[in-house]
Amino acid sequence: MAGITEAPFRAICKRLGAALTYTEMVSAAGLHFNPASRVSAALLTVAPEEAPCAVQLFGSDPEVMAAQAQRVVERLSSSVALIDINMGCPVSKITGKGEGAALMRTPDLAARIVSRVAERCGVPVSVKCRAGWASDSVNAVEFARLMTRAGASLITVHGRTRDQFYRGAADWTVISRVRDAVDIPVIGSGDVLSAGDIARMFELAGVHAVMVARGAQGDPWIFERARFLLDTGTEPPPPSAFMRIDMAREHGAALVAFGGERAFVRMRKHAGWYMTGLPGATRVRERVNAATSHAELDSILAEYRQHLSDKGLTE
Repeated sequence: MAGITEAPFRAICKRLGAALTYTEMVSAAGLHFNPASRVSAALLTVAPEEAPCAVQLFGSDPEVMAAQAQRVVERLSSSVALIDINMGCPVSKITGKGEGAALMRTPDLAARIVSRVAERCGVPVSVKCRAGWASDSVNAVEFARLMTRAGASLITVHGRTRDQFYRGAADWTVISRVRDAVDIPVIGSGDVLSAGDIARMFELAGVHAVMVARGAQGDPWIFERARFLLDTGTEPPPPSAFMRIDMAREHGAALVAFGGERAFVRMRKHAGWYMTGLPGATRVRERVNAATSHAELDSILAEYRQHLSDKGLTE
């Protein structure tokens, strides 16, 4: 979700029912060697509406991880709910440095990282991992037990191995086995694309919480629909076309206010997700992707909204 879950989007998700938001991944080494980086500052911005938030760090040096976790907590204070250590990212430029999901191949090092961070940061520490590195080395249960002994207060398990990346189906039974093996809360992740998926993961995996990632792209209402479904047993209707377009415009304005005019470029993909499945969306998406300013992008969305209204679509 790098380049997607910036603070404005997280604030929208929190408003619509997300229990906890997570920053994008932040490199502990980057913070160590370039503490004044504007990129890191943006990644560590927590919107008032979402506080307290989980800050997601990655790295492979226990002392650097611990020092930067402590620094983040001191800097952000009460805006930090927990430090989340990413041990699940499958991207080669991360794993090639022994970070992210590669730490599942070096569990003793992973445990030292957790132990040092937990000792120094002053807030709960969580770990995000995968089922394992590969299909022949599914070690999530043993890994979770070790992270628990090292001081983790929470663990998130994505039900795919690293070598799957995001292909194939997530194995929720692995998540369930972790849930049975440790005495700390377990969050389930993987193939959670609808409110129904959230309810099913609670039922089938027995998790304490469910992590939503791609399922929120273009649909931040997934959280409030899931809450309603869990409370009542009935899923409410999806947002209307007008709600989706209006939210895309709100999101775009907030993103540009947060990241400057050039942030509209990142908004183009969000706008496409908000319009998925709507009448005539393909042509509008082409225009959005060719937009050269936020004003132009917003105007395209406003015109599209009016077009749907003129065609008789009701709100």
